[in-house]
Amino acid sequence: MRRTIEGCREYGVRVLTLYAFSTENWRRPAGEVEALMRLLGEALIDEFDDLMEAGVQFRMSGELDSLEPALREQVEQVIALTRDNKTLVLNIAYNYGGRAEIIDAVRRLGGDLASGRLTPQTIDEAVLGRYLYTAGLPDPDLLIRTGGEQRISNFLLWQIAYTELYF
Repeated sequence: MRRTIEGCREYGVRVLTLYAFSTENWRRPAGEVEALMRLLGEALIDEFDDLMEAGVQFRMSGELDSLEPALREQVEQVIALTRDNKTLVLNIAYNYGGRAEIIDAVRRLGGDLASGRLTPQTIDEAVLGRYLYTAGLPDPDLLIRTGGEQRISNFLLWQIAYTELYF
């Protein structure tokens, strides 16, 4: 990951999103899921100083309520401490699924419609975009799929409408 971040900084990439744990990963054996959760916590500790030194802002996209409370607190702390960093946004898609993101956005948007905070006439792509996990981030210009698969795998379904894909 360090080399990827350094390469992005070198070439002027402003936002890097990495797909680390999908909503489908919960179907893996319990020991594997626990190891992936532990890995996130360890990476946050191990990489924090480097993120700060490199001016990297850390974000996470996904359903974070499902994380263990201690891990979620750790994630929120790193997000808060790196909030003002401006060199690169490192967005980790964790417990993320594109369909789940859209469903969650529509539910929250529907709640705002029901409460009167929104009217149907005000809904457009930009409004819906504010309800996505990636709100505030630009849509990707390029999606690179590693590992040899030639599919999207439920990743950033809304955001990649006009993205160049490289498999």
